Amino acid sequence: MRLADERRDLFEKLGSLCKGEMAAVESYDLALRSTALSGIAQRLRWCETSHRERVELLSQHILSRGGSPPHSSGAWGLFARTVESAAAILGRKAALSALEEGEDLGLSEYRCQTETLDGQSVQFVQRYLLPAQVETHRILRELKRAC
Repeated sequence: MRLADERRDLFEKLGSLCKGEMAAVESYDLALRSTALSGIAQRLRWCETSHRERVELLSQHILSRGGSPPHSSGAWGLFARTVESAAAILGRKAALSALEEGEDLGLSEYRCQTETLDGQSVQFVQRYLLPAQVETHRILRELKRAC
């Protein structure tokens, strides 16, 4: 694979991770508007902040490598917002299930992408992003179990 193709592939993968984080922020924002989740808003806000920080970290990493970070979550964000909006209407358990599924997907993406990124990006993901994703996943799993 040519160097230009490898760089484009790297930025597509990192951009995809960033879009996933943007979609998570949008989903949590919607969930926090739901009165059904008001009793756990502090924990949900913490998760949203964690995802927002990961958007910033990924954007900075992409820029530092010479790429351009995405400006929106794109189609992934639209899908996530649609699912979370429908779940919020259906109530607390459905909303938490939708958020947990998003956390599952994020965890899976980080683990899969780690196998295909360059060494510098692998270290970045393993050091900063994956531990935060594991934590938000754990929080949502606990919230859903307590429901």
